[in-house]
Amino acid sequence: MGYSIEINGSNFNSEVIEESYTTLVLIDFYATWCGPCQLLKPVLEKLVKEYDFILAKVDIDKNQDLASQYAIEGVPDVRVVSQGEMYPGFVGAMPEAQLRELLARFNLHSELEIGLEKAKDAIASQDLPKAKQWFDELFAKYPDNPRLVIEAACFLVRMGRLEEAEKIARTIKQDNREFYPKAQAIETLIELKQAIENAGDSELDRLYARAARSALSQDYEEALQLFLQIVQENRRYKNDGARKAMVALFNLLGLDRPLTKQYQKELMMAL
Repeated sequence: MGYSIEINGSNFNSEVIEESYTTLVLIDFYATWCGPCQLLKPVLEKLVKEYDFILAKVDIDKNQDLASQYAIEGVPDVRVVSQGEMYPGFVGAMPEAQLRELLARFNLHSELEIGLEKAKDAIASQDLPKAKQWFDELFAKYPDNPRLVIEAACFLVRMGRLEEAEKIARTIKQDNREFYPKAQAIETLIELKQAIENAGDSELDRLYARAARSALSQDYEEALQLFLQIVQENRRYKNDGARKAMVALFNLLGLDRPLTKQYQKELMMAL
């Protein structure tokens, strides 16, 4: 986890240049009157809690000497400093995903992402106590992170702790446009878990239970294949349940994922 600091002419060398020999530094040249600066600010502050870098904030109106020295013409202007050398970053507000790519180019990785990968590896190897340990440690550091909430809720569903999964999923509110659909999808996962435990005897019942097991084990491609087969055979089964399950998985995966796009197209053709 990194930290942020206000920078001026007197501490620039010690807090930016010297620190860059041990820790990557992002300099955010900003202005209080700048709209894009205000949009970028919370994204940078979010990332500095996940990554080990220093966010050095320079108000150009209070530090015109630094702005002139580094030829700042538009804000926000973000520069990267490593090993005493300054590199261009970007000018203007940048989406979070592209900011993560920028940090990755400097071989910087999110502590949260690393922890989530370790939890997923533990789940894949059936070491569920270890996975729980990783989730507990991550929640201690990032209690309000929506991505962590979704991953933990999926884990709790798989463990059969359905009320807990539903409770934490509901902490994500409707104004969170990115993660609210994923939180809603947790409700579908809970229904799938219940369907496995109360599977019927028909061929479609068995197929639906198999698809549900694949979804809960995060074998999303197989789950989507099986749910699509049910839609093709009998869309009315479980009150259009297979189609609804596919939509929930699309939201969990992300609408920009190739697997989502592939099965969205196949679902449209089936309908």
